Order: sequence, then structure tokens, then C-alpha cells
Amino acid sequence: MNGKQYVARSPRIAARMMGDEMMIMSAVDSTLFTLNEVAAAIWNAADGSYMLDEIVAGKVCEQFDVTPETGLKDAEELVMRLAGHGIVIVSDRPIGQAAAAAKGTR
Repeated sequence: MNGKQYVARSPRIAARMMGDEMMIMSAVDSTLFTLNEVAAAIWNAADGSYMLDEIVAGKVCEQFDVTPETGLKDAEELVMRLAGHGIVIVSDRPIGQAAAAAKGTR
């Protein structure tokens, strides 16, 4: 992953903010994920219309004390783990809601 990919939340999950953490449950296998405040900021911005590097620059670096290089490296690792569980969808093109629903757990 190079930060130049679009990220969208999968439509096949349930999510709720609890304090500073985001709780996410996969509808596929009922796995529960807990995202810290930084990961939740990435999650909330992942609507398929922004590239990951834009999310890091516009959300993570502005809200948290992190360099763009470190923020992007950590964000890429997070997104790849979540994509591996079908929690987010990653694409080299913008991801619309209809496209995200059709792709499901890509």
C-alpha cells in the first residue's frame, strides 16, 4: 500500500463510538474490533472519497502529534489489517456507497 489508495468502511459491519474508542463488529463472523482515538479518526474519514494519505494529512496530523511519515505508515498497517478482516475496502479509485456495498469484503 502506498497511501494513494481510497479507503471506505464496509457496509457489512456495525459500529458505535464509545468514549474515545470505536467498537466495530463484523456481520460476517461477529468478530469485534476496538479502535483507539487515532484509528477511529481514520475510520470516520474513510468514506471512499479520500485517499489514505489525504486522511492522514487532514485528520491524523491535524488532530494528533504525529509526523506525516509516521502517521501514514501506521495508517497503512491499520487499513491493511482491517481490510484483511473485511472491515474496510481499499481501491485505487474512489469508492461510492453502491460500489462499496457490491464489493462487500474486498
